[in-house]
Amino acid sequence: MESTLYKEAVQFIQEKITIKPKIGLILGSGLGVLTDEMTDCVTIPYETVPHFPRATVEGHAGEWVIGKLSGIDIAVMKGRFHFYEGHHQKQVTFPVRVMKYLGIRNLIVTNAAGGIHPNFSAGDFMLITDHLNLMGTNPLIGPNDDRLGPRFPDMSEVYSLQLRMIAKRAAQDLQIPLQEGVYAAMVGPVYETPAEVRMIATLGGDAVGMSTVPEAIVANHSGLSVLGLSVISNLAAGIQKEKLSHQEVMETAKQVRSNFIQLIKKIVFEIGEKTDENG
Repeated sequence: MESTLYKEAVQFIQEKITIKPKIGLILGSGLGVLTDEMTDCVTIPYETVPHFPRATVEGHAGEWVIGKLSGIDIAVMKGRFHFYEGHHQKQVTFPVRVMKYLGIRNLIVTNAAGGIHPNFSAGDFMLITDHLNLMGTNPLIGPNDDRLGPRFPDMSEVYSLQLRMIAKRAAQDLQIPLQEGVYAAMVGPVYETPAEVRMIATLGGDAVGMSTVPEAIVANHSGLSVLGLSVISNLAAGIQKEKLSHQEVMETAKQVRSNFIQLIKKIVFEIGEKTDENG
């Protein structure tokens, strides 16, 4: 059974840590620098964890960093897995199930995305309010294990309204502008064509990327509360004249590093405080 594989990975991780994290964080392209702000850390390379695939994309270090951020116990994925790397979606989302078994209740998912909304600029942060799954598949396809979640999970609030309110207050306190919008997930690894970008805009998408949605679906299936945050690394094809590149994504991540770190640290602190209040 799948649950046995998750438990074997969890047992391996638990043997190396002394804390019980209640918050999980998945860091997108170029955003791994946040772990430099953590204390009392244990670093665990993905390839050492039973049943874990390997991260192969530049800007994704491929390791767990488990420790404290803003004084809160947290488990951080420094880099993620992508469908376009050739992984099955169950492999892409395997770490989310592991987080559930580790005792994590709140998951923060970050990514670098192309901006589609006309009011967005490169370097903006976008709070994800909803998503469009345009990947042509779903990580829950196949037999359902009722111990993991229901056969037909509700997706009317994939991204927790309560966590979004916490994020908005944190951004306001820090005076960091925070956009809101719908994230569209495409398979990749190619960037979208101008026609595809127009299609996404017509469907109601405000930003586009190649990740996050499978993880958010499985997190909801697992009963986790999810907060999604996109760094608008560039404007999507047809909106800007320049050709798109992964290097541009990395450069934008560097430019917004300070604000990103401040914002995530405050959000983690506020969620951690709220979690402690609620037991």
